[in-house]
Amino acid sequence: MAVTIKKIAELCGVSRGTVDRVLNNRGNVKPETEALVRRIAEQLNYRPNMAGKALAARKKSFVIGVILASEGNPFFDDVIRGIHQAENELHDYGVKVVIRTMKGYDIQRQLDLIEEIQTGIHALILNSISDAMIAEKINELTDKGIPVITLNTDIENSKRLCYVGSDYVKGGETACGMLGLLTGGKAKVGIVTGSVKILGHNQRINGFRNVMKRKYPGMEVVDFIETNDDDFIAFEETKKMMEKHREIDALFIVAAGVYGVCRAVMSLGLEDRITIVCFDDVPSTVEMMERGLIKATICQQPFTQGNKSVHIAFDYLVSGEKPEKDQYIVENKIKILENLY
Repeated sequence: MAVTIKKIAELCGVSRGTVDRVLNNRGNVKPETEALVRRIAEQLNYRPNMAGKALAARKKSFVIGVILASEGNPFFDDVIRGIHQAENELHDYGVKVVIRTMKGYDIQRQLDLIEEIQTGIHALILNSISDAMIAEKINELTDKGIPVITLNTDIENSKRLCYVGSDYVKGGETACGMLGLLTGGKAKVGIVTGSVKILGHNQRINGFRNVMKRKYPGMEVVDFIETNDDDFIAFEETKKMMEKHREIDALFIVAAGVYGVCRAVMSLGLEDRITIVCFDDVPSTVEMMERGLIKATICQQPFTQGNKSVHIAFDYLVSGEKPEKDQYIVENKIKILENLY
């Protein structure tokens, strides 16, 4: 016999409404009562009636908020495309997506956007900056019954529901392996990152350094710069770094700003002696691969990231059940000029 909310309510000595609020994360329940209901539901292996939930969902409307650090970063064009595709797929269930964007990684700006969007949404998909104040805000939303899914980069020490994106450590390890193969394991490397405020960027660098230390003693990191994922900053900072360290003969571009980095290399006439490995295949990166500046890029399926995150948010709003996984990792794909198309 299927376990019902009525049965759980009887065993817990509470109303069906209380059980419903607990299992659907609607709040306004004493912590000890919530703990009891969840324990009994788990012991009984309670599973919601998904057909009934889906039918009920058609009578409601769900607003899913999205905050992306996407301005000036073409990687997110496909992320947004995936989000809108999911919105269309879930249109009959009353799903509406509200997107807010920002440029770069200003913590206060992201906090302001969260504050602005939180009224009227049922879930939030967040391209999160790695900062204690952001984690605290995520926890606050979660406690209010608004689940938060981190997209494309994760955040530690928060109550976020789950993460959707690539394995950044593995991405950094792969980049080092590619650069090692391309340079014969001997290179003076300049690292160009987006921001130390982004957990994923730091994880890529850690993965890169770990493989370099373990497998490529002939490779050395000479310098490290931040671009805020901005092509103009990338151009200026790369040019300064290359002029300061003439010995650099390889670049590991951790995030966006790829076009600016390549233009800096070209402005110095160094195209023929610099080996570049980066991420993603946005149009400007493809152009630089065709010109021969970029030897390999690692792609992380942005469309899938955006699409999957919306579906996970919807499933949680309908079922009240936590996702099966804590992290939904998309596969990294290596591309070189010969397999670009």
